[in-house]
Amino acid sequence: MTFKDIPNALRLKDAAGWNQTVADWTRFISASPEGCFVMECNGDIIGTSATIAYEGRFSWIGMLVVDEQYRGKGIGTALLERAISFLDSQKIPTMKLDATPQGKPLYKKLGFKIEYEIERWMLNRTVKEIATEYRPVSIEGVMRIDREIFGANRSGLLRSLAQEAPHLALLEQQGGKITGYSFGRLGSRADHMGPWVARSKDVAERLLNLFLSRSSRELIFVDCLRLNPWAVQLVKSRGFEFSRTLTRMYRGANGYAGQTELLCASLGPEFG
Repeated sequence: MTFKDIPNALRLKDAAGWNQTVADWTRFISASPEGCFVMECNGDIIGTSATIAYEGRFSWIGMLVVDEQYRGKGIGTALLERAISFLDSQKIPTMKLDATPQGKPLYKKLGFKIEYEIERWMLNRTVKEIATEYRPVSIEGVMRIDREIFGANRSGLLRSLAQEAPHLALLEQQGGKITGYSFGRLGSRADHMGPWVARSKDVAERLLNLFLSRSSRELIFVDCLRLNPWAVQLVKSRGFEFSRTLTRMYRGANGYAGQTELLCASLGPEFG
């Protein structure tokens, strides 16, 4: 896949009702120019898959989508196997992805194991007023902490998010110590909150409230970890409704699992 393929990739994701943008595809191709793939038929792109490596510790597979009229013909499996083959060639010990219920049986057959469950929650609202004044925060201190929580360095990706949506890059501190942070992506359909990290329920709640006050979108997505003690409770209290289940899966040794007990919500199924 190259940058010139992005318009056709957007056509596929729009048909699937996904939330990604040109910026998301650009992040993938920029980070992994040889690790993003398309399937063509008579010159038309009918499927995609994408990979991204995090510090050589583990890699991520995302953006696996196939044109509806070509589904059921093994194209998705071929695209997945191409991504796996590429990552195997890079000698990265672990691969991860977020599986839909439909995709989980295939991933299990290919050696992926369940790590934990994720729930997508969505908020439909009428936006009456947004916080237009804010002071941009420095996210440099977040990078070291996020490496431990996520399990690998993704500072380039987080910087990209903060540059695109500085009003949604949020930070909580106490006594000079970072106690929580969150970012947001400006999707084609909705603003997506994540990653959302907090050391206490109070911190998690303040970050959620601030995100909702900063976002101007009527539709908000957040992918909460089911094992987190307060994330789902908080979004439900703000009027979010359950949308779908995803399963975080991994293949290989899971030597850098991170600190999931501090993770309220992931960045999303695209990036982990």
